[in-house]
Amino acid sequence: MNIIVCVKQVLDPEIPPAKFKIDPETKQVIAPSGVPPVISVYDERAVEAACRLKDKHKGKITVISIGSEKASDVIKHAISMGADDGFVLNDAAFENLDSFGTAYVLGKAIQKIGGYDLILCGRQAADWGAGQVGSILAEILGIPVVTLACDIEAVDQNVRVKRIVNDGYEVVEAPMPSLVTVSSEIGLPRLPAGMRLMIARKKQIPVWKAQDIGAEASQLDKGNAHTEITSLTVPTRKTECEIVTGDTLSDAAVNLVSKLAKLI
Repeated sequence: MNIIVCVKQVLDPEIPPAKFKIDPETKQVIAPSGVPPVISVYDERAVEAACRLKDKHKGKITVISIGSEKASDVIKHAISMGADDGFVLNDAAFENLDSFGTAYVLGKAIQKIGGYDLILCGRQAADWGAGQVGSILAEILGIPVVTLACDIEAVDQNVRVKRIVNDGYEVVEAPMPSLVTVSSEIGLPRLPAGMRLMIARKKQIPVWKAQDIGAEASQLDKGNAHTEITSLTVPTRKTECEIVTGDTLSDAAVNLVSKLAKLI
């Protein structure tokens, strides 16, 4: 099987809240200094799903990521888990794209790679959490899409997916090539092995620009974006406390009930 996995570099979710800053004017998150980005948690599960399929059916895993040159680190992380190759899509025109623009760039890169049986994505990004790119990408490529997978099997020329639904799960099949988005219920990702860490460290990750994948400038124009960020703020928490008293414990209880009743 030839599998392509789309991964994203995100801010480390374990950073202290005090280090999380935004620029309200540009509506962007300010990356804290000294904290390297990490692979999005759902995308890491997608890499794990690809490795399981490779363990069973052999083949090749190619990982692609849109981001800065530091995105090569998340590609190398995937290689240390069991992927074979990867590409970073880095261009000024790729910055701050919405879900449709991101899917377009990934689609052009996948079309250049070609020869795939299955595309895997995380169910959503760990930062913005829109959960749209996978489905849009499948539409662009004209292939079936199955979302929220917790188990994936290859059966003949089909992919069989156990997917999460509100009251349990369902099992569906689709002809390959297909795209599947992977949920965290698929299980914990494997730990990188020593030899694969060495392979990943030495791996040279090619960087593709817009012209390398044939991306059209009109499709990357922010003025043609389907979505717009109107504001970006850090949530604030406000806690208030009032001490309810009375001459006696009974009076205090009555006063407490009276105040609670006003809140209903």
